[in-house]
Amino acid sequence: MKLKYLLFGVALIGLTSFSDDNLDIKYTTTSKITNTVFQASEGEKLIAKSDCIGCHKLDKKLIGPSYLEIAKKYPQTDKNVAYLTGKIIKGGSGVWGAIPMSAHASLKKDDAKSMATYILSLKK
Repeated sequence: MKLKYLLFGVALIGLTSFSDDNLDIKYTTTSKITNTVFQASEGEKLIAKSDCIGCHKLDKKLIGPSYLEIAKKYPQTDKNVAYLTGKIIKGGSGVWGAIPMSAHASLKKDDAKSMATYILSLKK
């Protein structure tokens, strides 16, 4: 019986050692039609790791507006990227309704800028 457990353990360790865990794969998708690889932007990765998803979704209003609504409202200009970067860091209210967006003061300005740039890039 001990031999069975030993062989099972060795087989399990052997199989798991061949896994190819790469953190970037979480953010990579492949289109089956064109066999094209789409790499997520830095802003998209930062949003996925943050608390943004508690209030915002890509295409549906949750507590705050969807990212597509934001992209539709603000053209992708340096001025709008700077404005949204400030809003992400400082928070605010009144633009999209009475519910305020909480501040993210601990977020680096470059990270907030990447997030804003990604959101504005969603405009179709």
